Amino acid sequence: MERFVRLSSTVCPLPRANVDTDAIIPKQFLKSIQRTGFGPNLFDTWRYLDDGQPGMDNRRRRVNPDFVLNDARYQGAQILLAGPNFGCGSSREHAPWALLDYGFRVIIAQSFADIFHQNCFRNGILPITLDDRQVTRLFALAQASQPLSLTIDLQHEQIHFLDGEQITFATDPFRRQCLLDGLDDIDLTLQHKTAIIAYEARRQQTAPWLFAAESSAG
Repeated sequence: MERFVRLSSTVCPLPRANVDTDAIIPKQFLKSIQRTGFGPNLFDTWRYLDDGQPGMDNRRRRVNPDFVLNDARYQGAQILLAGPNFGCGSSREHAPWALLDYGFRVIIAQSFADIFHQNCFRNGILPITLDDRQVTRLFALAQASQPLSLTIDLQHEQIHFLDGEQITFATDPFRRQCLLDGLDDIDLTLQHKTAIIAYEARRQQTAPWLFAAESSAG
């Protein structure tokens, strides 16, 4: 997993509450278990004017000019500003995969669905929870004629404005360190590789019949 320490980017505003995971990546695109390739279909139903299906050439589809991802001001944005209860609905891990594949590394909202919130951390996305007043103000700034640019400093848990203003936020210490170090659940397990190998070697001595059965099956 790619480390997250500090990021400076334009903010893309999505002022909608209760955005569920089917809106983030519709069900017809869930056939793949690869973590890449979902970005072109992020928010597919809102982003395009026709029905999307796997394998379609999105360059030939009719885009919705009123949807924020199609606004030239927000092209290349890596920070998504969203409404409350973002990521609700089914627990599909494809939702953070699609957001990450598109390019988003940070999501700011008043609240997140619990499973989606954890899936973000596990896939290299930083979800930041702020209060209603702060989010409302950020929406006003992000939707102005000049896009809003912010710097996210995870090490110090701060959001920096260009004028020097700062907002502090809080993250779970364990998940924060995982992002800083670029460790997903598999990486965390592999940190104990030596102990795992030693355990398996002991098991071969104490219960050799288990491994003999495994060899016969192979």
